[in-house]
Order: sequence, then C-alpha cells, then structure tokens
Amino acid sequence: MPASHLPQQLQELRDQLAEGPPLSEEERAELFVLTQEIELQLARQAAAAPDATLIDGVNLAVERFEASHPTLAGTLRNIMQSLANMGI
Repeated sequence: MPASHLPQQLQELRDQLAEGPPLSEEERAELFVLTQEIELQLARQAAAAPDATLIDGVNLAVERFEASHPTLAGTLRNIMQSLANMGI
C-alpha cells in the first residue's frame, strides 16, 4: 500500500477510536500516543531522520489489540505496512 495512504489510514484509526470501541483509558492513551508518534515521524521523514522504534510500537499495538479489537488491529497493520513501504 502506498505511503500516500498513511494520512487516510491515520484518520481511519482516529474515526474508529471516536466510534468508541470498548477500550480502557490506558489503551486509548496508548493508541493516541502511537498516532502522535506516527504523525511526528511523517514530519521527520522530510528531514530524513526515521525513528526505528516506531514500527516496533505499532507492531506491539497490533499484537495487543488483535484478539479484542480486530478492526483496530487491521488498521494498525495497514499503517505498519505503509511505514515499512516508506522505509521506516
């Protein structure tokens, strides 16, 4: 999936979170921080300073939400793939 889809995927994640899946405050905070880190990485990409730990964080979130929130996990997988396609 092209990297140009990443902003759309981030918006999809925000929309899914806004719809209110049954997440704890800790889970919501974790996804909010992860979303902010991805947006920061997009800004950094122009400066060519990728954060190698970002993909690990997204991967951990996928694993954490895979069973309980498969739609969120799917969106996170798409984001992870876009980041990988960008060389992050």
